[in-house]
Amino acid sequence: MNLCYNVIMNIFKRIIYFFLSIKQRALIIRLDKHLKPHSRNSTSKTVLSSGETMTLNAETEKNKELVKKNIEELLKSFDNDPYKLLAYVQSKGTKICKIRNADKILALIKEDEGLITELRGFEAFYLSIMTKSGVSFKTKPMFVMRDGEIDPYYMIHQFYKWYSLEHGLPGFDYVSQKLFKKHMANPGGLDSLNLDEMLGLQEAVARDKEATELAYSVAEAKEGGKKAFDKLNDGGANI
Repeated sequence: MNLCYNVIMNIFKRIIYFFLSIKQRALIIRLDKHLKPHSRNSTSKTVLSSGETMTLNAETEKNKELVKKNIEELLKSFDNDPYKLLAYVQSKGTKICKIRNADKILALIKEDEGLITELRGFEAFYLSIMTKSGVSFKTKPMFVMRDGEIDPYYMIHQFYKWYSLEHGLPGFDYVSQKLFKKHMANPGGLDSLNLDEMLGLQEAVARDKEATELAYSVAEAKEGGKKAFDKLNDGGANI
């Protein structure tokens, strides 16, 4: 029974990846249409002047390539083992919380299992109580999940985001992540965002897209994973 359940959940997560990639593309297109002149953020700077666009993102691109290289080396050294990756995360000081019914508990604050970035307000208070982290209206990034089998591709996706956050890639600040979750659930309403918010959202989408692409590439490197994802691209039938 448990084996059947885990197989079904792994397939379900892969289907989620497929549809998330579609949402990511749609959101990226909308963001590109809404971005306006005179914008910048901490490491990616976009400057528009006299109809000319100059993107000064050398620092972000350099950091992104370094992060990807380091992650690929870690994945190789750990043989893509999700438990070793999680142990590495914990060794670097990030809290790991394994709790019963984590999926249902997180659903109440519209979060998914895995990396939970900084939360504030009621969501932070709720999470701190449920993870026995004391009482706080602001939480640090942590991993929250059920105890049991961990899907390797899902862990790679989450590990990429965690490592990027730890190494200062943009898109993980509280506002950007809040906007990302909101607009991935219901793309639209970008007209109400100011330029800094749109840029932050753009970076958050980029990080998640990079994480998804890495999970895909690792899956495709293995014949079983490749067959599963090929079927997903055909509509996900009969996996």
